[in-house]
Amino acid sequence: MGASGTEFDAEYGADQIQILEGLEAVRKRPGMYIGSTSVRGLHHLVYEIVDNAVDEALAGYCDKIVVDINKDNSITVTDNGRGIPVGINHKAGLPAVEVVFTILHAGGKFGGGGYKVSGGLHGVGASVVNALSEWLEVEICHEGKIYKQRYERGKVCYKLRIEGDCDPELTGTKVTFLPDKEIFEETVFDYNTLKQRFREMAFLTKGLKIQLRDLREEEVHEHTFHYEGGIKEFVTYLNKSKTPLYDQIIYCEGMKDNVYVEVAMQHNDSYNETTYGFVNNITTPEGGTHIAGFRSALTKTFNDYAKKNKLLKESEQLSGDDIREGLTAIISVKIEDPQFEGQTKQKLGNSEARGAVDNIVRTQLEIFLEQNPSVAKLTIDKSMMAQRAREAARKARDLTRRKSALEGMSLPGKLADCSDKDPSKCEIYIVEGDSAGGSAKTARDRATQAILPLRGKILNVEKARLDKIYGNAEIKAMITAFGTGIHDDFDISKLRYHKIIIMTDADVDGAHISTLLLTFMYRFMPDLIKEGYVYLAQPPLYKLEKNKKVWYAYSDEELNQILTEVGRDNNNKIQRYKGLGEMDAEQLWDTTMDPEHRILLRVTMDDETSSELDLTFTTLMGDKVEPRREFIEENAKYVQNLDI
Repeated sequence: MGASGTEFDAEYGADQIQILEGLEAVRKRPGMYIGSTSVRGLHHLVYEIVDNAVDEALAGYCDKIVVDINKDNSITVTDNGRGIPVGINHKAGLPAVEVVFTILHAGGKFGGGGYKVSGGLHGVGASVVNALSEWLEVEICHEGKIYKQRYERGKVCYKLRIEGDCDPELTGTKVTFLPDKEIFEETVFDYNTLKQRFREMAFLTKGLKIQLRDLREEEVHEHTFHYEGGIKEFVTYLNKSKTPLYDQIIYCEGMKDNVYVEVAMQHNDSYNETTYGFVNNITTPEGGTHIAGFRSALTKTFNDYAKKNKLLKESEQLSGDDIREGLTAIISVKIEDPQFEGQTKQKLGNSEARGAVDNIVRTQLEIFLEQNPSVAKLTIDKSMMAQRAREAARKARDLTRRKSALEGMSLPGKLADCSDKDPSKCEIYIVEGDSAGGSAKTARDRATQAILPLRGKILNVEKARLDKIYGNAEIKAMITAFGTGIHDDFDISKLRYHKIIIMTDADVDGAHISTLLLTFMYRFMPDLIKEGYVYLAQPPLYKLEKNKKVWYAYSDEELNQILTEVGRDNNNKIQRYKGLGEMDAEQLWDTTMDPEHRILLRVTMDDETSSELDLTFTTLMGDKVEPRREFIEENAKYVQNLDI
């Protein structure tokens, strides 16, 4: 049954559905509408239908959404909102539900009629999903009747019809669709990707219950997300692998200039800032005016408090970076007409959002600090330590800059560089250990392949401040070799290699070294991962020799396949590689470095689940043992070929 209305009440009937243009273009250029036809675009279809249901929740009419992954890999989304209107839309002369699913840019999100705020692709969601599905069926409960219509590749199969009766008190919409194999490269949904997205959606819409069920296996896999505390619980969740500096979650909420603002934050003992911005539940990875308003309010309020209470001299000033060290914050705004900027439309541009967030955070944070002086002092003490470390880091950075200017950007001594200077043709292998480094240097193609051997495990940046990081020899060698600088100095145009390949042993130690390297890149050079420049080499696990012929197998399955083909007998000599050092240069080239035959895994990063990625790195590399144990237990079933 629908939840009760709120301040976002508006008339929502057949004529509030506005029509802007037709559907034909979507199947021709799907990427324009959902970003890509990869796995990412596939999951976008689900988000679009769920976003429509969340809009009903934001308007106060829906409190439960169920998402089922069916046995045939179709998706069913059921909500208890008001139901898409079934009356005739007089402009189109068609039932409003048919307009929503068959005409692009038709929805209650235009013209300020149906919704005050909404997420999704601004009204194109339902029709785009329909256009890119082999078939789609919609059922609506309205005034005691169940209405149904089916479409195939966007075309109507039959007129909207009444299928039966339902409880007159119940309302809602049920949409089932099967993505089109002609459009998508991959049509298998990933449960974890959906789980992460829906958890985030539930945090951002307090009180909304989202249930996800995977019905593809005998045993149903399911999760229900429901957070009465909303974004306050989101901060607690993100901080679960860290030690909070104080117990309270600082929470600010209010409405100004028609912008509804919600902010939750808490400092922890780590050195990284974790701030996420959302506009109408849509993530804004490139930030924008709402984040700028939050940061200016935070910096000014803490400095004013510190000076007023003699924790800082009048002449002293804490920078925003100092105050935000170890901060976890969620900034969520709801705005009627969001304007997005930037190439990927992931940055909020509305000027009123800056003023609204700044005003609400400044006013409410000031009161909080006055009422909680111990929290204020702890945070300011941590900020002052961060300032001293930042100053030491700046001196170390300036020193390396001066050195490189004098020495003409001298490269680390242990780097065996390649002769080609075109970054698009060059690749660098980061290799663990001297023996493997030696084999790799002998094996490589000197024109395009550089080798940087690392001694032992690099510093765990999750547990170190900037000054320690700049002082670490292995990390300095990487920074210099890549050429981009890190953090605020990062400039991707100076990248010297377009493939950065991490090559470690296929065992637990190798996995740990890979994770340390990825943690460093994620924290200090995230654009290397975002732009697709980082790879993991896949050395073989087995070498099989028989009658002077050699085969390499990269998994147990592949070894079994080869054995089935060549026959299982006593002539088989099987070697299980424990590490790269066991291969000579020729074997290393044949299996792991030859571009014709090697297997590389590209490391990818999705902005839509970045909060989960952040939490994963903190869980794996942070101080707390219990969350790490839980993570390993929960994910062990997905791990193959881990040599324990």
